[in-house]
Amino acid sequence: MGFRCGIVGLPNVGKSTIFNAMTSAGIESANYPFCTIEPNVGMVSVPDERLTTLARMANTRKTIYAQMEFVDIAGLVAGASQGEGLGNQFLGHIRQVDAIAHVIRCFEDPNIVHVDEGIDPLRDREVINTELILADLDTVERRLVKTRSQAKSGDKLFKQQVETLEALQALLDQGKPARLLETDDNSAKLLKELCLLTSKPTLYVANVAEEDIATGNEWVDKLKEAVAEEEAPVVVISGAIEEELSGLDPEEQAEYLADLGMETSGLTRLIKAGYDLLGLCNYFTVGEKETRAWTIKKGATAPEAAGVIHTDFQKGFIRAEVVAYEDFVACGGEAGAKEKGLWRLEGKEYVVQDGDCVNFRFNV
Repeated sequence: MGFRCGIVGLPNVGKSTIFNAMTSAGIESANYPFCTIEPNVGMVSVPDERLTTLARMANTRKTIYAQMEFVDIAGLVAGASQGEGLGNQFLGHIRQVDAIAHVIRCFEDPNIVHVDEGIDPLRDREVINTELILADLDTVERRLVKTRSQAKSGDKLFKQQVETLEALQALLDQGKPARLLETDDNSAKLLKELCLLTSKPTLYVANVAEEDIATGNEWVDKLKEAVAEEEAPVVVISGAIEEELSGLDPEEQAEYLADLGMETSGLTRLIKAGYDLLGLCNYFTVGEKETRAWTIKKGATAPEAAGVIHTDFQKGFIRAEVVAYEDFVACGGEAGAKEKGLWRLEGKEYVVQDGDCVNFRFNV
């Protein structure tokens, strides 16, 4: 299990440049609108130094990192919800992702045209959000007509759905995303069924010039202030830097980042923000043949975590043999952890923690 993150934004904000750098996909990145027509998809290995350490300790023959899928969706424009710029097609692509990374241009460059002539991150954010909200309003209003008719039967469930839909309609009318709606189990189920664009977890990517990567700039500050109500994270990235990093080996990357005063790349920070946004974490299986990271939802029980490897593991779950990553490393491996009593057996109720090293026992 990983997650599918859709990269959206206006044309010429740097979406494809960032996607290229992160996935090394080599897609076309050109200085004109709608360069990206069909969504480009790339798989990215999730950086995790813990996995590298475990693989080295186990002298493993194969190391498999967790994967994150990026989808580069064509630039949206004002009127997309009404079909402008092939908007309906592009909005359909957004429905298929787990989370949205909204790239916003926070840099000046006279050589890269802007569809609205001039840099204004708040305006650009408003354009995209308005189109997503209008598309969701259309979905909600059509469903509301149908549900009001069904509620005339006196069915309690339909009456509850009408209340939820009316609350959604009011929220969207205020220009606010559906993800801000307070939900209970019933309304959350309906929200999932509607598959609204603005209900998807969203983070903002401020694409800045290289000289602003360490400190940000006034546009970034204004963006952070504007999204505070959403409690949405803002990740500052320089597409130019990420493009440069993608062509370097790991040692050269580290030197380059150090020269810029950065500890990690934009890719690493984006993935971490995405994991936090979706409530994800990793556990590990360690062995001489293979050492691997597995992605789960935080709060997943041992059988649920086992099911990520194979459904048979979950169905036939007996127990989990668990060592925390820190204990595994401090004790020199599983044998040392057993000697110090840090290796333990856990049952079906155990909630797997980020960094756990786990072996599963199960019946076939």
